[in-house]
Amino acid sequence: MSPAAVALLSLAALGVVYGDIGTSPLYALKEVFAEGRVPLTEENIFGVLSLVFWTLTVVVSLKYVVLILRADNNGEGGLIAMLALASNAVRERPVLRARLLGVGIFGTAIFFGDGVITPAISVLSAVEGLEVAAPALHRYIVPVTLVVLTALFAAQRFGTAAVGRFFGPVTLLWFLAMAALGLPHIADNPQVLAALSPHHAFGFLVAHPGIAFIALGAVVLCVTGAEALYADLGHFGRPPIRWAWFLVVMPALVINYFGQGAMLLQHPEKVKNPFYEMAPSWALFPLIVLATLATVIASQALITAAFSVAKQAIQLGYLPRLRIAHTSIRDTGQIYVPFVNWALFACVVFAVVVFGSSSALASAYGIAVTIDMTITTVMTFFVVRFAWRLPLALCLVATGTFFIVDIIFFAANIVKVFEGGWFPLVIGGAMFALMMTWKQGRALMAAKLRDEAIELPAFIESIFLGAPLRVAGTAVFLNAEKGATPFALLHNLKHNKVLHEQNLFVTVMQHEVPWIGFDKRVEVESLGHDCWQVTLHFGFKNDPDVPEALTLLEGRGVHLDEMETSYFLSRDTVVPTFGGGMALWREKLFASMHRNAAAAADFLNLPTNRIVELGTKVEI
Repeated sequence: MSPAAVALLSLAALGVVYGDIGTSPLYALKEVFAEGRVPLTEENIFGVLSLVFWTLTVVVSLKYVVLILRADNNGEGGLIAMLALASNAVRERPVLRARLLGVGIFGTAIFFGDGVITPAISVLSAVEGLEVAAPALHRYIVPVTLVVLTALFAAQRFGTAAVGRFFGPVTLLWFLAMAALGLPHIADNPQVLAALSPHHAFGFLVAHPGIAFIALGAVVLCVTGAEALYADLGHFGRPPIRWAWFLVVMPALVINYFGQGAMLLQHPEKVKNPFYEMAPSWALFPLIVLATLATVIASQALITAAFSVAKQAIQLGYLPRLRIAHTSIRDTGQIYVPFVNWALFACVVFAVVVFGSSSALASAYGIAVTIDMTITTVMTFFVVRFAWRLPLALCLVATGTFFIVDIIFFAANIVKVFEGGWFPLVIGGAMFALMMTWKQGRALMAAKLRDEAIELPAFIESIFLGAPLRVAGTAVFLNAEKGATPFALLHNLKHNKVLHEQNLFVTVMQHEVPWIGFDKRVEVESLGHDCWQVTLHFGFKNDPDVPEALTLLEGRGVHLDEMETSYFLSRDTVVPTFGGGMALWREKLFASMHRNAAAAADFLNLPTNRIVELGTKVEI
């Protein structure tokens, strides 16, 4: 990759990757000293600044930028990519694999809680600058926040292609502004730079363990958004993400945090909102506008990530099919998922109205961040140990240190459950219940269909003993179970009493890798009598497109005429029963999810004018 390409990608990464962590100075240090939690003494300010610096260094620079960015899944990152990598690494240990999948899916569920809190706390903290500029504007903070968020979510259906090119330059301006705010205060009080030494952090932890424990619960807010470094690996690659962090993001963050600390040493009365108090009065309103733009960009990155995670969870079978719209003809990663968008919006509005301030939301934010950080560390251990096959001692040292740090931060936040930490846990718990119910329900449904299925090769041979009436064209039967006779074929023979000249029995397989190329997309096996068993393979980032995949059969004994091809699907109706594989309420939930899932034809990109659906009833 040329230096110019790395520079351009690094600029783009500023907006997409670092938007969230880049807005943390709006509220992180403020929350450490809020309501007198940590007494505002020189010793405590130095200790907190040292903790902030070394948290950024250990958690972001060493854990994510140096180690975890190496754990790519065919070039892709993120918790689901890590989960797929870790589960494949231990696939010969089924019990361990099942537990890892459960932990990873819980982390994915908690991510949706993070996706709710990030827009709420970020935009609220930016708009709260109005109160610093003019205290009488306090009552407009929540209404203005809701207007900004409504516009943001309403614009999602248009995609980010049009405005995405401005994300990098605006975010670069934001980081430069943060550095510009901090430098004058550091120049006025340069002794604050002594906090770069770790002895201040250790001294603070040892001398005041109770106060330090409380402080850690807010200090972790300085690394919110660190997961985005790994999640966006596939979009930018390692070099741009690393260069952007070390050259722009970390220096700007450190300068701003230390500038806030230097100001508080001289003006402790400005502790209520130290970020905005650093700015001269003439710059307040432009800074509020720039901060709002930066928080909108940070929120946009989380919303886009939520769409991608939802799509990947659908591909892996943990969520029902949802309508997915592509907002770009060039970039297949730019998608819009209406249900996810408006569900997030409803939860974000609830959070803003109920909590009402960034301080109230901070308690909720920390617990979501620390849970995902801890789960990522656990997954990383299994990747470096079983996928990379490194020595056990090295793996324990490499991940054990980060695990201890994560657990300490988690413990400091778990005490805030009743102060707001319950909110992401409720969202995560609800999402986890939905995802596991869908996965288990699908497994029960597949087992039921398998028990009632007729072996396909034997059935094909039996029907040709009586020479059925053949009609022109090709019938494509979508079949969940390879080798089983589709119910759609049984119903077609029963009611229409005909068989097409050419019949394809197609099974779509989703795999725990991001991408599967066209060279490995199709497997085909002849069943005789112009009948074929076809298996199509897709990764969790591929868009399943059955007609496109079937064109790859040309030259392999199968010829398809698009206008002479019909697609037969079985529309299953799920009937919950007592004594099944799940509790009755979960079976009813699964039945409702199954009933309301988007049509398989849309998900598989089948032509709407060539589809035949035949119903069947499945009791679970």
